[in-house]
Amino acid sequence: MLLQCIVFWSFYVLKVNKIMNKSRSNKDSLKKPRGKFKKPGIDDFHKADPMPKDVFLRVNKILKNANLFRYIGNKPADSETALLERDFTKYLGVKYALALNSCSSAMFLSLISCGVRPGDKVLVPAFTFTAVPSAIIHAGAVPVLVECNERYCIDVDDLRKKISSETKALLLSHMRGHTADLERIVKLCKEKNIILIEDAAHSLGVLWNGQPVGTFGKVGCYSFQSYKIINGGEGGLLVTDDEEIIVKAIFLSGAYEKMYEKHFVKSKFFELYKNTLPAFNLRLHNISAAIIRPQIKKIEDKVAIYNKNYKFLINRLATSKNISIPKIDPRERMAPDSIQFKLCNLSLKEAKEFMNKVRDKGVSLYVFGVHEDNARFFWNWKYFQNSFPLEKTRNLLELTCDMRLPVSFRKVHIDYIADVILSVLNDIKKNEKN
Repeated sequence: MLLQCIVFWSFYVLKVNKIMNKSRSNKDSLKKPRGKFKKPGIDDFHKADPMPKDVFLRVNKILKNANLFRYIGNKPADSETALLERDFTKYLGVKYALALNSCSSAMFLSLISCGVRPGDKVLVPAFTFTAVPSAIIHAGAVPVLVECNERYCIDVDDLRKKISSETKALLLSHMRGHTADLERIVKLCKEKNIILIEDAAHSLGVLWNGQPVGTFGKVGCYSFQSYKIINGGEGGLLVTDDEEIIVKAIFLSGAYEKMYEKHFVKSKFFELYKNTLPAFNLRLHNISAAIIRPQIKKIEDKVAIYNKNYKFLINRLATSKNISIPKIDPRERMAPDSIQFKLCNLSLKEAKEFMNKVRDKGVSLYVFGVHEDNARFFWNWKYFQNSFPLEKTRNLLELTCDMRLPVSFRKVHIDYIADVILSVLNDIKKNEKN
C-alpha cells in the first residue's frame, strides 16, 4: 500500500510540475504574445484567466496533508481560508473579512447580519444580475427596483423617490463595475437611516476617490467566480468594519461550537451570539482559498491592462455617431474587464442583425434587448412582483451592447474588435439608406 502511495504521488507531482512549467512560460498571459496575430474567436472571449504558479504549489500542499476543511488545525494560521481573509483585509484596508462559497451567500448573510427581516423592503438597481434580487428573496425581504442612468448606475433621484417607511436597506449593485455617485448615496442613506450594503462582485480593483469600492457601506460583497478579476471558479467575500456584524456573519456561515476561535477575529460578541443563530454552512474550503489567495497580488497588474485596453477601445468606438459610450467619472479608477455601450439610431431588428454579424466574425458581443432569457433583464425576473414600469432602464438596456475584455487581449486584438464593430455598423447604416 505504501509503495502504491509513493508511485501515485510521484506521478502527481510530475504532472503538476509539467503544468507549472507551462504556466511559467505563459507568465500568466501578462506579457506581449509572440508570433503571428491570430484573430480572436467567440471562445476566446469566454476563457477564464490562467492560474499563477503559486496556486499549484499551495493546492498541492493542501492535497498532500488533506486539510481541505477550513477549521482543520488549532489556530487561524493553519487555515488557508483564514489567511485569505487576513490578506484581503490588508488589500482592501478593512477590519474584517469572511470568505464564503459565493457572492450570493455574502449578500444573503449581509442582509441578515444587518438586521433585515422578512417583509422588509430592500432597494436594488434595476440593472444587475438575477443573483442580487434573489439574495433579497432568500432573506425573506422584498426587492424594490430603482431606475438606472446612462452610466449604467443607480439613478439617485429615483432612489430618493422609492424610499418609504418600510425601506430597510439599499443593496447597491455596482453592475459591470460601473460606480454610482457614492458621496450622494452614502449621504442619502445616512439621512434616511437606511443600511447600505454594496454588491461589489464586479468591482474588485475599482477605486472611488482612492478608496476601494465595496468599503463605503456597512458591508461589502465580492465575487471570485471565474469571470471576475480573480478566478476561483466560485467563491465570495464579505467585508465590514463592524465588529458585531462580522461575528454574526461568522456564526451564520457555519462556525459551530468554538470554531470561531479559528478566525483572525477577537470579540466579546462571540459569547453573546453563541448558539443563538442558525448555521447555514456557506463556508469556503481551503482548496478554493489556495486558488484565490495567490491572485491578490495580480489585481493591480490586471487593472492596468484592463484600463489600457478599455481606453483604447472606447477611443476607437467614439468615432461612430451610432455608438454612445458611458462617461468616465474622474473620481473613479475603473477595472473594466468588460465594456457596455448603447447603439444609437438603430431599430431592434437592426440591432439583432448587428449582433449576429459581429458574432459571425468571432466577436462575442450581445445586445441585451435581443438576447432572449438574459439573466440581467429585470423583465425576465418572474419570481417576484415588480410594481414599477422602469421605462428609463428598459430603454437603456434594449440597445446596450455587452462584451468581455479578457486580460489576455492586446492592442492587436482590441484593434480587430473595433474594426469589426465599426465596419458592421457602417454596412448596416449604408444598407438602410439604399
